[in-house]
Amino acid sequence: MTLSTPAEIEALFTRRDGQYLFARWGRPIVPVVFGVDDATLGVIKGAIEAVVALAGHKMAETDPESGANLMMFFFEAWDELLDLPDLDKMIDGLAPMVARLKAQDANQYRVFRFDAAGTIRAAFVFVRLDGALSQTPAADLALFQAVQVILLWSEDAFDTVSPLARAGDTAVLRPEVAALIRAGYDPVMPAVARDPSHALRLAARAA
Repeated sequence: MTLSTPAEIEALFTRRDGQYLFARWGRPIVPVVFGVDDATLGVIKGAIEAVVALAGHKMAETDPESGANLMMFFFEAWDELLDLPDLDKMIDGLAPMVARLKAQDANQYRVFRFDAAGTIRAAFVFVRLDGALSQTPAADLALFQAVQVILLWSEDAFDTVSPLARAGDTAVLRPEVAALIRAGYDPVMPAVARDPSHALRLAARAA
């Protein structure tokens, strides 16, 4: 898979219910990261900054509505989320979500919030550092998560093909994924799209 043909791009934004849905951020991104040391925090924020710059989008020091609008949590067990103060007020159905993810033995999950226009206004990223992920270099993990939240990809978008490639010992974005992100944030492109023909326009601009 090249992730560059219209059909492949359409699949990246087609939900499990069969509906096409593309959305990008409608406001500057303000990240906050929990559960990592200072060195790893710098790596994660650096990856976010790099992907946001690639998109031609903006970051800010604070979000006027919620302070931070991209919250990233790193932990060892899903049950740890149940002990975090006020998280259940931000995530509806937190306990059932945790139970479901435990049953699936999932190691990551993302929750998005949208504004009235349908653009992304907030995202919550949950990463359980299981055996596989705990051995993943922080830079690789950070870049992967930054890519996952810059657009509303389908639930299964990168299950079989990673958006990352190797350049020696360094993880880098695959060129076609980088081009697709830039195309998605092109000012002439809609911030939200529900018609699959949108994938044709993305493909043309990402070529």
